[in-house]
Amino acid sequence: MNKELLRKQWLEEETVAHIRGWDFSHIHGRYEEEKDLPWDYRAITSQYLKPDYRLLDMDTGGGEFLLSLQHPYQGVLPCEDEMFDMVINRHGSFHASELYRVLKPNGIFITEQVGAENDRALVDLLLPGTELPFPELYLNKVSEQLAKEGFMMLQAQEAFRPIKFYDVGALVWFARIIEWEFPNFTVDGCLAALYRAQEILEKNGCIEGKIHRFLIVARK
Repeated sequence: MNKELLRKQWLEEETVAHIRGWDFSHIHGRYEEEKDLPWDYRAITSQYLKPDYRLLDMDTGGGEFLLSLQHPYQGVLPCEDEMFDMVINRHGSFHASELYRVLKPNGIFITEQVGAENDRALVDLLLPGTELPFPELYLNKVSEQLAKEGFMMLQAQEAFRPIKFYDVGALVWFARIIEWEFPNFTVDGCLAALYRAQEILEKNGCIEGKIHRFLIVARK
């Protein structure tokens, strides 16, 4: 292990760590996740979506997923009461009461959320003792919030699946991008932990953690 060479490489990854929208192409082939979730968010969305629906997409990257649905669109803001047939949300925050307000009767809400325990093994490796950034994000808690507002659950699933990194530089880039999970992460501040990660990589062939996801389909 050439520690100084590795540090230089990791510092380069730290410098270039930025994205537009939700584009992880910089580390494509250097890591993998979400390969085997027990649901298909796109298929479920398409199952409920009808051509004449007024659709609102919340916080799904830079809008790439919404555009990929090829659904008719036009300006719809501000949101009036009972304005939408369907609201979709992938990995974004929301207020259950506002969802209920803007959906039409029998309107559909579909969300895939990143759970509270997402990437915890990786966070513990680099920044041990870091608190959960979103401790309320569990399927049962979010389902209860929606039910209290009057939603009926149509589908609810939760999953923990592997996330694997095949070089430490990719993990450095990832940790800088996902700053809410890895607060104040820097290469030099976590250098000893990164060297431990390199040892794990050389021993096991990858650095592995687990992602936490859950899916809810609910009807007003």
